[in-house]
Amino acid sequence: MNDQSPSTTLGVIGLGYVGLPLAVEAGQAGINVIGFDVNPTVTDLVNSGDSHIQDVPAEHVAALRDAGLLEATTDMARLSECDVVSICVPTPLSKTRDPDVSYILAASESVAAGLRRGQLVVLESTTYPGTTREVMLPALEATGLRVGRDFNLCFSPERVDPGNATWHTKNTPKVIGGITAECTASGVAFYERFIDTVVPVSSSEAAEMTKILENTFRAVNIGLVNETALIAERLGVDVWEVIDAAATKPFGFMKFTPGPGLGGHCIPVDPHYLSWKMRTLNYKTRFIELASEINSEMPYFVVDKVREALNRQRKAVNGASVLLLGVAYKRDIDDVRESPALDVLKLLAEDGASVSYHDPFVPQLYEEGVDLESVELTDDALSDADMVVILTDHSGFDYDRVVNKAVVLVDARHVAPRPDGTGRGWIVKG
Repeated sequence: MNDQSPSTTLGVIGLGYVGLPLAVEAGQAGINVIGFDVNPTVTDLVNSGDSHIQDVPAEHVAALRDAGLLEATTDMARLSECDVVSICVPTPLSKTRDPDVSYILAASESVAAGLRRGQLVVLESTTYPGTTREVMLPALEATGLRVGRDFNLCFSPERVDPGNATWHTKNTPKVIGGITAECTASGVAFYERFIDTVVPVSSSEAAEMTKILENTFRAVNIGLVNETALIAERLGVDVWEVIDAAATKPFGFMKFTPGPGLGGHCIPVDPHYLSWKMRTLNYKTRFIELASEINSEMPYFVVDKVREALNRQRKAVNGASVLLLGVAYKRDIDDVRESPALDVLKLLAEDGASVSYHDPFVPQLYEEGVDLESVELTDDALSDADMVVILTDHSGFDYDRVVNKAVVLVDARHVAPRPDGTGRGWIVKG
């Protein structure tokens, strides 16, 4: 069943950071792709041959449009035209840190409305172990069709790293696990057509857990190195010197670096899917909770450094002009989801600071009550500010110039040269 022919049509639900790169990669392999999104602005942009995702060049979209291999629509009824459906919708957390699977459920219901024999359905949205079987499967089998016999259902976690020029959709190994062995085999056969390495696992739960482990590993280790930074601060030790020295060990150590906190949709969020699931089984995920607590405190630590630096100048945060360099959650991307810079910005504003920012990748910032535009990074902008804070280590910043022009400088990324020749301390100047 579902031996996809060369004329296979792939439907991708959700044309965001995950869905559009997947759609383009499949299209470049000669697969017909229909992209689905609830936002007509997104579908219109794709149909015009343009891209709203930084990692997807507009010329790639335009070439696929010209070749007739890619189109986008808001009409979910067209899912019945697709041989394979990949679901790449958001899976946010509620304010109480509970998973919001409403987008997955809505997508499942849309697929079910046009589900037919022979279709392969794959969930790629990160979620808690059991979602594919417990949420999606009942919605699809409510049609009367049966998994592994009439249609196939798998989970295959997205592994998108925005801004990574080395690892992208095609060459990043792709894990896939199905509800049945037949489902897994069908999923492997499809993805092998345009992904270099496909890694089958025994079940959808194993695939779901794989994604959670990957990001929990990063969250916990970042929490460890952030706590190490707090410890080193109290001991008067340069944490970056310690990390660089430890990284010379050729085995048993993986380098992580401290910063202003966690950002992006995955690492700050994904471990909480597992925490929620385990709470339903009366188990407390202690490492996850502790790492989250430490990482969430880092914006407060950075603001404390701002206060300390201003105090040295006999100035208060209240009334001070503070220029933030970078608001994206990591270097050289335009993604501000869960960015710790937003927390730093809000904390400073709550203390009465006049906050502005410069980020060449984020010209406008309309997030969670923040309404600002990026200012031009002139010499005057640097020198006139009472305080400059480096929050994102964009490669295009001239850090020598920043150090030279800023009156007071806090560096949360350890990228600015230290005027005194040492690497010690978060306060570089002032």
